Amino acid sequence: MKLLKLQLTNFKGCKSLEINTDGKNLNVYGDNGSGKTTLADSFMWLLFDKDSNNRKDFEIKTLGPDGEPEHGLEHAVEAVLELEDGSRLALKKVYQEKWTKKRGSATAEFTGHTTDYFVDGVPVQKKEYDARIAEIADENIFRLLTDPRYFNEVLHWQKRRELLLEVCGDVSDAEVIASNKDLSGLSDILGNRTIEQHRKVIQARKSEINKELEKIPVRIDEVKRGLPNIDDITNEKELPNDIARLREELRAKQEELVQAKAGGQVAEKTKELRTIEGQMLDLRNKHRQSLDGKVGEKSRELSRVQGEIYRLKNDIETKSRTIQYNESEIKTLDEKMERLRKEWREENTKVFEQEQAAFLKLDTCPTCGQPLPKEQLQEARDKAMVQFNKAKAEKLEAISAEGKKLKDMKAAMEENLAYVRCELEKATAELAGLEKKEAALKAEIDNIMQGAEPVETTPEYAQIQERIMKIREDIAKMQADSNTAIMAIQKEIDTLTDAITTLEQAAARLEARKNGKKRIEDLKAEERKLAAEYEELERQIYLTEEFIRAKVRLLEDKINSKFKMARFKLFEVQVNGALAECCETTYNGVPYSNLNNGAKVQIGLDIINTLSEHYGFAPVVFIDNAESVTNILPTKGQQIRLIVSAADKKLRVELAEKKRNEGGCVNG
Repeated sequence: MKLLKLQLTNFKGCKSLEINTDGKNLNVYGDNGSGKTTLADSFMWLLFDKDSNNRKDFEIKTLGPDGEPEHGLEHAVEAVLELEDGSRLALKKVYQEKWTKKRGSATAEFTGHTTDYFVDGVPVQKKEYDARIAEIADENIFRLLTDPRYFNEVLHWQKRRELLLEVCGDVSDAEVIASNKDLSGLSDILGNRTIEQHRKVIQARKSEINKELEKIPVRIDEVKRGLPNIDDITNEKELPNDIARLREELRAKQEELVQAKAGGQVAEKTKELRTIEGQMLDLRNKHRQSLDGKVGEKSRELSRVQGEIYRLKNDIETKSRTIQYNESEIKTLDEKMERLRKEWREENTKVFEQEQAAFLKLDTCPTCGQPLPKEQLQEARDKAMVQFNKAKAEKLEAISAEGKKLKDMKAAMEENLAYVRCELEKATAELAGLEKKEAALKAEIDNIMQGAEPVETTPEYAQIQERIMKIREDIAKMQADSNTAIMAIQKEIDTLTDAITTLEQAAARLEARKNGKKRIEDLKAEERKLAAEYEELERQIYLTEEFIRAKVRLLEDKINSKFKMARFKLFEVQVNGALAECCETTYNGVPYSNLNNGAKVQIGLDIINTLSEHYGFAPVVFIDNAESVTNILPTKGQQIRLIVSAADKKLRVELAEKKRNEGGCVNG
């Protein structure tokens, strides 16, 4: 793309400037502040609404001596472009103030700005204008190919790196591994992971291993401090046999104790006692069954009556609570109705005289202060009287309606209260009858029970009771004789139990110490395993670093081959020897940031040439401070060189054929 014509009107400091380039390279001479940068600003504003520094809020208007913008001017930029296909495109943008005269005002007021857009002389909307620009080139690509500084000074290093890889192509992992035989085993290690993914996995695992290795000595120390003392155990090997022997002795003594407690005569007597006690139980059951037959029907009737009594008492309690609630609500309704009666009487006693008295004070017009005619005063009084009576009637009617509503509610509640009281009286009377019936049934049952002979008074009961007493005496005498032997056996059992407990505690200490020793060995084995794994991870890290170094060489050689002057450093060695991604442009080994201005321009042009080839697009290139470059590197795109010249107080434009053109720019 070539710039054939550029025309400025009241743009920044340029009142009027027209440049015809015929698509040739252009030299623009001017002192600082003469407007060289304005050319680049105007061109970028025409295309993207921004200046050459990518700012949207820069000052377009021409400034006066006081630093304030001059009003009432039309600010315009027009350009004719020759596109890549040889066609021509005319673009124009006009920026001006909007002044509006409001109704009733003699002067117009500033109300904002308007921007008009033209494509090939035809007015268009902003959306259509922007769409046409977008057809030519993407804004970011355009700036990248227009400004030699953009790549190195505007783009973030990561974006620069991505762009270089996009232009020159990345190097595959397989290519890198094939370039160094020492990396032959790396493919198996990586699996489906990338180098970066695997390095992250390794670093995460190394961190985990370090944490585990730090914990192991602490754990070993904890186990050591928890090992029980076994210095008092001298028979470690014989300990299990000793415990088994004592347990067998204890079992024999426990059997001997059982036999002593359950001696043969005592057991026989006890068996006889249980038999006779069973006979007494049978006697009691037969006697009870005889009585149950006599009182059974009465008892069932009594249970039924008592159930009815329970139900009636609950019903009476519920009705009593209902009566209390209704009485309370009726009282509340009475209080509300009394308040309404009072309110009605107060409202009904109101008269219009008070209102009239207040009205008669208004005998003058509040607007002009003149006395009001009597006919107007009377008319106003009559109107106020009608309004007063209407409001009073409506208020009395509302109070009466509310009172009727409360009266109806009270009547309904009184009706319900009378009904509940009637039901309560019925239930109370029914309860009294059932309670009398309950007392009668209880008396009948008591009479039957009192008339029956108790089982304890029968001869059969007395005989059985005598036999039970005799057997119990015999058992007590037998047990007294065996107590001495039982106590001796129990003492031997206690001694054996204590000895077994002591030996088992010793065995438990031995087992705990054995388990502790094993735990220490397990921890040490885990420590050795983790250390070996860490060493393997270090080896893998070394392989990945060798991979990155190999990739650096291949990638940098591949990328640098695309450029004549510029060279790129894509990795830097860190303090720990590892490699970190970067993107630094160099020239003859000197970083871009340390180059002089001329070298920076040349490097920028070299990059633009390669990128233009990649994108298949070569727009006009604006070269600022071009005076610092001795032999400017040619570019496929047209060059507009901005040259500082103290002798040129106004812009001097010169084509390659030395054709001269002067403009009127005063601000830069």
